[in-house]
Amino acid sequence: METRLVDKFGRVHDYLRISVTDRCNLRCVYCMPEEGMEFEPEERLLTFEEIAETVRVLAGYGVRKIRLTGGEPLVRKNLEQLVTMLSSIPGIEDIALTTNGIYFAPRAVKLKQAGLTRINISLDSLRADRFSLITRGGDIRRVLASIQEAIRVGLEPIKLNVVLMKGINDDEIEDFLKLSLEQNLHVRFIEYMPIGHDDAGWKSKYLPLSTVLERCESMGWQTEECDKALKGNGPSQNYRIAGAAGTFGLIHPVSDHFCQTCNRLRLTADGNIKPCLYWSDEFNVRRHIGDEEALARLFFRALEIKPESHEMAKVLLDEQMSHTPTNRRMSQIGG
Repeated sequence: METRLVDKFGRVHDYLRISVTDRCNLRCVYCMPEEGMEFEPEERLLTFEEIAETVRVLAGYGVRKIRLTGGEPLVRKNLEQLVTMLSSIPGIEDIALTTNGIYFAPRAVKLKQAGLTRINISLDSLRADRFSLITRGGDIRRVLASIQEAIRVGLEPIKLNVVLMKGINDDEIEDFLKLSLEQNLHVRFIEYMPIGHDDAGWKSKYLPLSTVLERCESMGWQTEECDKALKGNGPSQNYRIAGAAGTFGLIHPVSDHFCQTCNRLRLTADGNIKPCLYWSDEFNVRRHIGDEEALARLFFRALEIKPESHEMAKVLLDEQMSHTPTNRRMSQIGG
């Protein structure tokens, strides 16, 4: 058996995204329906001990980076305990958190002390009324307070995730870019993805991220690529406006997919390995936890069937796909 997690396309996997819950305190329009979601009962979620044991095994095969996601990960009680457990595992160098920011500010210090190294905060509008509509009730003041608290405790680089949607928030592109001009913040525009959505509804809101560079040009801003400027080697193509304190990034899985450099696996809250975000293939780890060799074999099996690409662009073009897309919502996968 290999000593590193390498798939048949030669991609080395050193990054694990872990969803700790499928529940969320918000109902963002691109992620979850307003009502009718069926959540996993608590007893079906992986325990912190099961998660930590899985990570300990994978660290022995080269996993170095962990990202905790949800749903909203801070809905899970005592998340600081899990961060402490993960940060004590030899080989784990980076523990990041993706959050909507509503619950983060009061827990920032404890999370940092536990070993959290970085944070991504979802922020799809800078306008209070629109933010409330997109999130179906979210209070932007709490998110903005969390951003400032993350700065205060030193969880840098601080990345803001903006899902760009035509006719909904694309008129705020310049406002988000100005954030990167004025503060050491890293705004990442993300293309709206066809995951768990009706194709027609998704297509009507999809916008390619070339729009962001066009807006920079129309504002007279000079930009330069700075892909090595940020910690981590994720899918974002990063830029800096001349003289800016921060940066902005483009994550375009549909118009310009990044699969050839994919280095990640996903572990869902109910214990399923997902080798690819978009396809339906899953392998449940729970019965293998406690058997290091069996658990490792399961991850290598997942890598064996990992396809070269997620083919999301084919949805836009109404082309036939080579695999079966997932029917899970983004909140059930962990992004």
